[in-house]
Amino acid sequence: MSRFTLVINEKPHVVDVEPDTPLLWVIRENVGLTGTKFGCGIGQCGACSVHVDGQVMRSCQLPVSMVGTKHITTIEGLSPIAAAAAHPLQKAWIAEDVPQCGYCQSGQLMAAAALLAKNPHPTDAEIDAAMTNICRCGTYNRIRRGIKRAAEETRS
Repeated sequence: MSRFTLVINEKPHVVDVEPDTPLLWVIRENVGLTGTKFGCGIGQCGACSVHVDGQVMRSCQLPVSMVGTKHITTIEGLSPIAAAAAHPLQKAWIAEDVPQCGYCQSGQLMAAAALLAKNPHPTDAEIDAAMTNICRCGTYNRIRRGIKRAAEETRS
């Protein structure tokens, strides 16, 4: 076991885990933030997506030892409860009725937030290229509309 101090959603968390423990399990089991989901376990589906220093990462494949002092943001930190309003993407997701089963949505939102942080007004092609997360329900058109709506909201 090793001791790690992780900054998750702007709060420090000290955990004692094996260095090769995937960040996903540290977030869920040791820190108790269960919004980040386990999907495939091989980094393909994106249900486990979080931000590490603003970069979207698949936490099921990222050993906790590789995080170091980087800041981690989970779906719970995208729009903290203390914030006055939901994140523009969360509002757009509701307005566009994006989720069907909802299982992949925390990862989809984290990937979309990283995209909009880099490219505030992406084209359809740029959205398609950036959004590599899998939605088993096939809500890709609604996801794209949600991203475009959020981009428009921030443009106003």
